[in-house]
Amino acid sequence: MIRRMAGLTALAAVLVGGTALAQEIGPKNGSLVIVGGGGVGSEIWDRFLELAGGPDAPIVVIPTAGGAEEYDQDWRGLGGLRGAGATNLTVLHTNDREIASSDEFVEPIRRAGGVWFGGGRQWRLADSYLATKTHEELWAVLERGGVIGGSSAGATIQGSYLARGDTETNTIMMGDHEVGLGFVKDVAIDQHLLARNRPFDLLEITAARPELLGIGIDESTAIVVQGDEFEVIGESYVVIYDNRVKIDSGGDFYFLRAGDRFNLATREGYRGEQRVERVVERQGR
Repeated sequence: MIRRMAGLTALAAVLVGGTALAQEIGPKNGSLVIVGGGGVGSEIWDRFLELAGGPDAPIVVIPTAGGAEEYDQDWRGLGGLRGAGATNLTVLHTNDREIASSDEFVEPIRRAGGVWFGGGRQWRLADSYLATKTHEELWAVLERGGVIGGSSAGATIQGSYLARGDTETNTIMMGDHEVGLGFVKDVAIDQHLLARNRPFDLLEITAARPELLGIGIDESTAIVVQGDEFEVIGESYVVIYDNRVKIDSGGDFYFLRAGDRFNLATREGYRGEQRVERVVERQGR
């Protein structure tokens, strides 16, 4: 399994070519809307639709994480987007990597202003789409200024490290799938953070892989990533885990709330013009 995932990582870098290599931390172009699960409020849907080009923009919805064999164009998971006013939705799903690399399959993505990943188990998304033509065309959505969004599993898959990626259970933080789609580089993303009492879980990953930044997102809350900065929107909190930083409170992580911003390159959070956390010591990179 380790050899297989290492091979997929290398192939992903080849397939996305200069796009992935040119990014700093966040995508060079386009936007990400990364939601921590639970109810997706109107503020989050409205931001996603705005970034996609408006309610009439073509949007592809990928429900593969849910684990069903088939999904039709009337899938009930479209309710949130339809309720927000989206009128041009296409459901796209396969468990076959050869199909995911076919021109016919990716054609709707080539026309899309936005792509949305539904919830479930994130390893299913990696198995189906990592290092395929679908993956390449997802990067192309960002390159032309579009948006990729997702909730729960659809949030975690967007990081470079795949937290909770074990096929046996979602309680294993570092499992048999460790490679995400990498739209945010050197980052592990967790979801349902406070609702499911998970605030300490990402520490396992950042301790074992100190170069990674951990981002935990609670339900009904999102980060909107543009370049190397994100903004918090929604109802609850985002939690930052940075093994390179010691915080004067003695804690291992700190909280961001709606309206706060975070610079992924410098790893600094801001509330207005003020730094969010007070750092005792910042470790070398």
